[in-house]
Amino acid sequence: MADGAAVEATRKALEQETMALQDLRKEQATLVATRQTLDSQLQENELVDKEFGLLKDDARIYKMVGPVLVPQERAESVANVQKRLEYIRGEMKRVDDRMDKLAAEQQKRSMSAYKLQMEIQGVSTA
Repeated sequence: MADGAAVEATRKALEQETMALQDLRKEQATLVATRQTLDSQLQENELVDKEFGLLKDDARIYKMVGPVLVPQERAESVANVQKRLEYIRGEMKRVDDRMDKLAAEQQKRSMSAYKLQMEIQGVSTA
């Protein structure tokens, strides 16, 4: 009878580990999508920054506000793009760090689930 209770407790622990792994995988998928969006935004803003470098000093720069193009100072435009690039790179680092922690947590949970499965099989076959 004690073996049956132990097996049931182990099965319940395995179920919890499996659910935790599923949650981690969902979060990972969300992070991957976020990372792709950030990467796209980074490329776009780097291109704009590069274009600013190619402009002549007297070139006019416009910013789209709704359906209207509004003139904007070059220094303000360049500063805005630089701030955006800095922000995007910071967010990418934050997402990358979280993905690294998530991978380590998934590894730990997978190993735990594997051990629980082996424990259940060992008790079941005995």
